[in-house]
Amino acid sequence: MNLFGAGAAAAIAVTDHELGRPEGVRHYLLAQPAADAGTRLPLVILLHGHGASAAWMVGRESFAGYTARDWLRLAEREHILLIAPQGVNGSDGKAAWNDCRADATTNAETDDVGFISALIDKAVAEHRADPRRIYVFGTSNGGGMAYRLGIELGPRLAAIGVQSALMPARSKCQPPTYPLPLFITHGTADKIAPYAGGDVGHWALRGRGTGLSVDESAAIWRKLAQLPETAASYRFPHAEMSKDTSATRYLWGSDPAGLQIALLRIDGGGHTHSSTTEKLPWLLGKMLGEVNHDVNTSDAAWEFFRDKRAAPKE
Repeated sequence: MNLFGAGAAAAIAVTDHELGRPEGVRHYLLAQPAADAGTRLPLVILLHGHGASAAWMVGRESFAGYTARDWLRLAEREHILLIAPQGVNGSDGKAAWNDCRADATTNAETDDVGFISALIDKAVAEHRADPRRIYVFGTSNGGGMAYRLGIELGPRLAAIGVQSALMPARSKCQPPTYPLPLFITHGTADKIAPYAGGDVGHWALRGRGTGLSVDESAAIWRKLAQLPETAASYRFPHAEMSKDTSATRYLWGSDPAGLQIALLRIDGGGHTHSSTTEKLPWLLGKMLGEVNHDVNTSDAAWEFFRDKRAAPKE
């Protein structure tokens, strides 16, 4: 079933799916590009933020008048399989993930690691996902969940990516022990997940716990990967409509197919992605902060993911 309206021309189909779990039926959306029969596709699992939805991640649903379609455009162009799972409501009635923050009282309490692991199995068995090209990208609370998946499912993943998310200051999980390629993007003016760390949330979003700084979060994974302290940096050309923001990528590790840590720092950016084409409506911009237009977050993440593979099973 194509989930776009009759008037919307979608070049890639988005379909509803269910997966039975001990906590009940879980739901996910699948965006599958056209490919030859038997062809294995790279899979990007997209994890929404607290209070958002799987439908928003794949452009099926608008939020405050805004529809995000960058990931769908990328999937069509690069022949990527997208899966957007739906979180379960936490104590505040908003869809959430059970990430590692021990002091996030409004997180879901479901076995989301088990859910995503089973979803990977299903994607490989039924949706032609390449088992060595499984990537996870999460935003905000979904980014926190991506960090947890990196800790607990590391050998199954080729890389993880997080947007506007921090490693927990108080964690109920073990520290990471399996080195993984990691892509981070974060705005220095993020008022919900502060770049310098501390309390996560704002006046209308309570019970979200505390986080380490972005630099501390990156350093945990960089040290685990035994990468040098010094990063190569690249400043993206400044687009006229970017106003008071700029984008700089810091990269530890020189092998695109090997262990790398990337930090796409958006100076002046808020709690949101970057996009060369998409703009936030006024109200959403007030809530989340400035969007940078020098780079697409989805493109930058995929450029980082593209050549990386999980280690073959012994």
